[in-house]
Amino acid sequence: MRSLLQFTLDLFDPEPKNAGFEGLNRPLDPVDIAQKAINSIAVAHSSPVPSLPTRLLSDAIAPAVFRHPRANRESRLCDALVAYEFKRGKRRTIGFVVGPDGLVVSAPKWVPLYEVEAALREKAAWVVKKLGETRERHQRMESARIEWKDGTIIPFLGEQVIVVLDPRHGFDAVGAVLHSDADALPGVPRLTLHVGLPHGATVDQIRDSVQAWLMRQAKRVFTERLNHYAPQLQVQWRKLSLSSAGTRWGSANIDGSIRLNWRLIHFNQAVIDYVVAHELSHLRVMDHSPRFWDTVRTVVPDYAELRSQLKDEAVPKWS
Repeated sequence: MRSLLQFTLDLFDPEPKNAGFEGLNRPLDPVDIAQKAINSIAVAHSSPVPSLPTRLLSDAIAPAVFRHPRANRESRLCDALVAYEFKRGKRRTIGFVVGPDGLVVSAPKWVPLYEVEAALREKAAWVVKKLGETRERHQRMESARIEWKDGTIIPFLGEQVIVVLDPRHGFDAVGAVLHSDADALPGVPRLTLHVGLPHGATVDQIRDSVQAWLMRQAKRVFTERLNHYAPQLQVQWRKLSLSSAGTRWGSANIDGSIRLNWRLIHFNQAVIDYVVAHELSHLRVMDHSPRFWDTVRTVVPDYAELRSQLKDEAVPKWS
């Protein structure tokens, strides 16, 4: 009914067209409009449609609400209610930052509030779009949160892997072994990771064992891809370190040191190749100028698409 309601609302003009309509200057009640839309459908199809509860109708057309946990001001932007954190500081311009918590607006001490509000209204479409994208990404990340137990599923090199607690692998140096089932049914993961832990293992033990295995795989795969692309870019890397940064996938130092986030191992190899080529290209061009991106393009022509995948895909949360 919610999708039907949304569709029917789109069929009606927000303003009455009859100049002699009674109450022309009276603000229209959106709930009343919605109910009239449903009644019209009932008449058209000669079948009664029961009245919907006012609460349901109101919820269906309620504006989006974005509220920062430290909000101290709020504004209505593009039919959305945005409660944001407002800060003053030593800066020259008004700044807007949309992060996981919501919108933060910063302004110089001398700028009056009405100018801040005017600037915010000017950026309203961008702000609401970014807040919506951030909320959607957060929801995807929450849905990808891993529940550490026997039979949980983790992404590895773009594929799903089932974690199996298997004490038989508990006495070797590896601690975990990856198995592949070529006869797996469609839609069923073909990879299983047998971890050398008893079935009564704790959440922390399972998480730590799987992470240790993934980090070993990351070191192996990253080294292989660095060695693959370095000669093509005519650079030489000297040291690889794994990081677990929250928002940064890699970095490069002029001395040839490369740092890559081990969580990249969740992505398919094409995405990993883009990050590896990106950091190696910094050994030739230490900025993000057009010359830098031209360098990346020589070895990864579709880098823009892969970069988008890196931003859009949700990485499992490890808490």
